Order: sequence, then C-alpha cells, then structure tokens
Amino acid sequence: MSLPRIDSLVTALKQPEALRAYGPLEWDLVIRQGRQSDLLARIGAHAQALGHWDDWPIAPRRHLASAMLLAARQHRELRHEVVEIARALEPAGVPLVLLKGAAYTMAGLKASLGRMVSDVDVLVPRSRLADVESALMMAGWVSTNRDAYDQRYYRTWMHELPPLKHMRRGTVLDVHHAIMPLSARLKPDSRLLLESARPLDADGRIHVLCPADMVLHSAAHLFHEGELELGLRGLVDLDALLCEFAQIEDFWPSLQARAAQLQLEWPLHQALRYSGMLMHTPVPASTVHALRASPQVVRVGARRQAWMDALFLRALRPAHPSASDAWTPTARFLLYLRGHWLRMPPGQLALHLLRKLTRPNPPEPQT
Repeated sequence: MSLPRIDSLVTALKQPEALRAYGPLEWDLVIRQGRQSDLLARIGAHAQALGHWDDWPIAPRRHLASAMLLAARQHRELRHEVVEIARALEPAGVPLVLLKGAAYTMAGLKASLGRMVSDVDVLVPRSRLADVESALMMAGWVSTNRDAYDQRYYRTWMHELPPLKHMRRGTVLDVHHAIMPLSARLKPDSRLLLESARPLDADGRIHVLCPADMVLHSAAHLFHEGELELGLRGLVDLDALLCEFAQIEDFWPSLQARAAQLQLEWPLHQALRYSGMLMHTPVPASTVHALRASPQVVRVGARRQAWMDALFLRALRPAHPSASDAWTPTARFLLYLRGHWLRMPPGQLALHLLRKLTRPNPPEPQT
C-alpha cells in the first residue's frame, strides 16, 4: 500500500532541528497540513522548547506564532475555567477529575505544548451525576441541546451529559461519567479510573487520571470514535504521553496490565501500532508481543487487521489533499460507520440513524 507521505509534518513535530534545511515548498506543505490537523501551535511550541525557533525562516514563523498566541490564550482561559468548575462542585463534595487536553495542560505535561483546548472534559461518578449537574446549573452552566430525543439519548445510552455552556463566559463543559458509551461493546469500569486519579493541588479539589489511564483513555477515544478529521492530533497526543511516561519505572508493564484490567487491550494495541507506524513512537518489543497475544487482539486476526490498516493509515493523516489518495474519503466514511457500530447494538443504531436523518435541525439555545 503506497500512500502520500507526511514525512515533513512528522519531522516538524519530532525533529524540529531538521527544518533548518527546508525550502519554501516543504514549509508550505508543513503549514498547510499542520493547520488542517490543528497542529501549528504544537509545532512552534515544541521548536521553542528545544531552542530551534530562531533557526527557522520568518515567513513560516508568522503562521506558527499566530497559532501559538491562540493556544496560549486558550490555556489561560482554561486555567481560569478549571478553578471556576472546581469551585462550582464544592457544594456537591465531588472532586474535579480532568480529562484530555484540560488534564494535560493543568498537569504541565509535554502533550500540552501548543495544544488547542476548545472545551473542558471532566469525569465524575455516575451515582453523583444529578448532584453535579445541579451544582453546575446553579453556577451558570446550561445544556446546549434542548431536543427531547437528544436529551434522552445522552442520558440513557451515552457516557456523558449533553454539552453544557456557561451563560456568561460561553465556555463549553463536557461532563463524563464513563469513558465509553453505556451501550458500547467495551465497558471499562469508571470506578477504577476515579480511584486511581491523582490530585494536582494540595487541597485535592482538582485531579487527573494516572499515567496509564491517561494513555488508555486517549487510545479508547481515538480508536472508538468515527470522526477522525483531527485523528493525527490524537495520535500526536499519544506519542507525547508515551514518550514522557516511558521515563516512569515499570510504566510499560503497568500499562499492559491496566489495559487488561480495563478491557482496553485492543484500543491500546491499535494506539501503539499506528503511533509507531506514523509517529515512530518507541515501544518495547515485549509490550507489543504481549498485546498481540491478548484475547481481544487475537480475535481480530491478521486479515481484519490488514483492513484496519488500510482504513486507519488513511484516516489518521491530515484531512488535506496532499495527504490523501482516492480511497481516503471511503476510509473515513467506513470508520464513521464503524464508530457508530461500536457505540450501540444494531437495532438501536438503525433507529438512531433513522431518527437523526429524518428530523429537522433543532434551534440553537438562547444563552
């Protein structure tokens, strides 16, 4: 299988010192693909962190600097918003457990360098969901979707509440009680995630998942979803997390064991496979072999894995013509259908898609 190369973009992300030799055409490709992948700010921030920023031409630096300013503003707003959310949850007595970009940023992880953060994702116990929603409503967050069917769909089948938006600040909050839909085939125990979450501050109000769980959540989210227009950004997150956490003693055996405990060996196998193939992430051979022998991966088989490669190696590239071939739109569409198939049983899926296709778009809420 011969696909368009994305070497220039990967090099910009992994080896910024090599970009000193880039000419205008290579820089043009990096900027176009990086913008489409939401990775421009990350490219610039990584180069600054490693001391290579001043080696680059001024023209591409203008594009990167603009994206970096936006990312920096989002990080400032995020830090303020996290404090407000933690304060809102105090009456309910529920600690704030951050997920994804908010967690990376507040924990100061390398995965947060130049990462865009458009909303805040949090994890709370399902048994406290009503208390959490009530506390957030009292603090000014309201549901962005008032359609009765969507409300029932989220609350009955999904792993999160309908998105909440603050009436004054306009910030968006996703409240999760699990990391996979309740109707999904994979059902990791959220209690295990919450029990292993680690506090970021002395008073224990703000938490993040433990390192292994951060990786597993990122893998489950990326390889269980069907919308992969920003799939490369998710893979870059995984690469950054894995490279940083690899410095922790016994990280790889603990990651493998945790994947088995949470029934997430298949998403982890996919994450390590494609992160290695596209981002050249170093992974111990012992971890790869152990995952290949796990029941979830063995059930897939070599033939189905070949089909997965044909789809994911197209969909995980920038959504840009220079990184696509004739089969890329088909691959993205099939993975979109696969994401829905994994999310709910066939009968429920058919009724859900029929409902979504035949109903008019609901009006935007007034906030």
